[in-house]
Amino acid sequence: MGAHGSARLVFVVCGYLAFFFGELVPRAEAGCRERESPNCCTGRNNECFEYSKRKTVCYCDTYCQKTGDCCEDYQRVCQISAIDCVVGSWGPWSSCTAPCGVGSTERSRLVSVPPRNGGTPCPDLKQRRGCFGNNAICSTAKEVAKILPDSFKRNFKDPWRRPHMLMKEEKASYCVYLRVKQASAACKLKLWSAQLVRERLVCAECQSDAMSKSNRCGGDGLESTRTFWAAASVPGCHGSWVRESSSEGCRCPPYSVLFV
Repeated sequence: MGAHGSARLVFVVCGYLAFFFGELVPRAEAGCRERESPNCCTGRNNECFEYSKRKTVCYCDTYCQKTGDCCEDYQRVCQISAIDCVVGSWGPWSSCTAPCGVGSTERSRLVSVPPRNGGTPCPDLKQRRGCFGNNAICSTAKEVAKILPDSFKRNFKDPWRRPHMLMKEEKASYCVYLRVKQASAACKLKLWSAQLVRERLVCAECQSDAMSKSNRCGGDGLESTRTFWAAASVPGCHGSWVRESSSEGCRCPPYSVLFV
């Protein structure tokens, strides 16, 4: 046997020895315990990996149980110490987002025990559903204010009233300041209604003759809620506004509007 044959025999013998010792000597575990915190991850997380002693990539996420590529110590490190998420009871439903009409309401719950080391993740913590607001103010919100320029009936004297006819009780007027949000194109047909433009603050006066039995004018608006108006003397002129403030016992300045 020459030198070449001897070298080949030594190579084969070394290969057998390496295989033999590799099977008899237990492989050193590596993986999840060697990871920086957290050792284990929930769900599928491709960043949750470590290198084994054989320099192969192994994973420490829950998904590795399905793909069969968990690190050797996954069961011992992750499964035994896994803590599932625990949540509390649902809280009450919130009030409807719309005081009138279609809106939404929601409720929530808190996490009592967060998941750790591959435990079951937390379920939904919020729920939302539709609702229909029917607040006490809804009937007022549906009212449409009818308005005229302040020159129409300020200090108006009825020439046909007989001296002996009973005079209606004169009630103190009040003023409402409303921010115009929308006005139709037809409002440009008259000089007074052309002033009703978007985002303009308008003073509308409620005088005694226009008051209902509740001592208020119909459609005098709601704060933070859009209501509607129509110009009584301008066909097709209508829009919406939002009430910002009101004042009792006052008179609006010239070139304002009146409730009718």
